[in-house]
Amino acid sequence: MKHAGAILEPLVSSAQAVTRKAAALVASVALLVSTAAHAVNDLPGGPAVNQLNLHPAVTKIAEEQQWLHWFMMGICLLIFVAVFGVMFYSIWKHRKSVGHKSANFHESTAVEIAWTIIPFVIVIGMALPATKVLVAQKDTTNSDLTIKATGIQWKWGYDYIKGEGEGIGFVSTLDNTHREMSDLGGPKAGEAPDNYLLKVDNPLVVPVNKKIRIITTASDVIHAFMVPAFGIKQDAVPGFVRDTWFRAEKTGDFYGQCAELCGKEHAYMPIHVKVVSAEDYTKWASAKLKEAAAKADDPSKVWTLADLKARGEKVYGANCASCHQANGKGAGPIKPLDGAAVVLDADKSKQILVVLNGQNNGAMPPWKQLSDTDLAAVISYTKNNWSNQTGQIVQPAEVQAARK
Repeated sequence: MKHAGAILEPLVSSAQAVTRKAAALVASVALLVSTAAHAVNDLPGGPAVNQLNLHPAVTKIAEEQQWLHWFMMGICLLIFVAVFGVMFYSIWKHRKSVGHKSANFHESTAVEIAWTIIPFVIVIGMALPATKVLVAQKDTTNSDLTIKATGIQWKWGYDYIKGEGEGIGFVSTLDNTHREMSDLGGPKAGEAPDNYLLKVDNPLVVPVNKKIRIITTASDVIHAFMVPAFGIKQDAVPGFVRDTWFRAEKTGDFYGQCAELCGKEHAYMPIHVKVVSAEDYTKWASAKLKEAAAKADDPSKVWTLADLKARGEKVYGANCASCHQANGKGAGPIKPLDGAAVVLDADKSKQILVVLNGQNNGAMPPWKQLSDTDLAAVISYTKNNWSNQTGQIVQPAEVQAARK
């Protein structure tokens, strides 16, 4: 026995040591997960830490949707409790062990009528309020402002086509600093911004207490425009136009995302809607229109290489660097631009057509939404940056001609 104890003692000690190390590891992991989970704060208008319920509503439609959700949940819970309560009560009360015996009986007309009428009444009671909300969701008439939202792999294009600010148009892209954090594996512990992967360069701006009609479409694959706080979600389908609407009753910043799996960078299509007062919206719209007028370039203007490169660097940073990298080397399946044959080719039209129409089944998206001057600038920039010192210049007129 002493010999056996001598053998078992070191084994027990080893097991205890392993147990202590495992416990320490579990504690460390738990602390890390806890730290990561609480590394950010609630984002007003966006997701909250440990959020279980729906987003706080800022439109009447969203409020009605939430009421409808809990109304349906209540009915389902009552049915669940009633059905399973009767079932378990019957099983327990009439069990064989207390002397009950099974009975043989045939159908009952009264029971059959009851179990037909009662579900019918319940379904009608659920359908009436649901239909009311669904009809209201689709009533896009009498809007104060109409905006077209175009889904693009992987960003949103906004065009104000009716109402105050008509003529404004811009592209909204994920902020480059957030994209870089994601490419590096995510932000470091404790350094995640509250709006991680939701920050954009150009938010959609709308006035408070105005009916905003959103027309959705897409230039490549199916996307979906969704802002939970507004209670809206509408697919954006290439070749089709669909619409939805909202009337925000509070000013502030509200966030959503593309809600349709649209490709490898689906997670990088945030939606940021900034709701402002009517006065602030008028100021913003006026400034945007003046800015657009100032940027309106004569496509027949002949630019110098230096001016094109300076402008092209900004266009590249805002639209191209997230995929092709600032150094032009690309990443993973994204082809590099530094040393690329199509960039170095003396036939400038090849690169112009790629930028205008995209290639590789949308892996390189089309960029027709950018102006002729911006496209000429970014192409000239790539042809004369990094090791690509071709000396070639692409003028806006050449891009304009290629569009036809």
